[in-house]
Amino acid sequence: MSTAAAQMPRLRRRERHTSRPSRARTAVLQTLARARRSGGPEDQAFYECGCGHTFTAEVSTSVGCPHCGTSQDW
Repeated sequence: MSTAAAQMPRLRRRERHTSRPSRARTAVLQTLARARRSGGPEDQAFYECGCGHTFTAEVSTSVGCPHCGTSQDW
């Protein structure tokens, strides 16, 4: 003799949606999109030489002062 409970199909647990991005991934993607819209990172830096001259130049480990030619410490 079978009971009604034995004839009912078992309900599966709802599978997690793996296609939906996590909150952390969404935050990273939003940050990258914001950086792209703003033009990306700045590759210029402000330098002040010992001779008193101030200037902007490409970010590098070997920047020379355009006024006196002295290399700048970073």
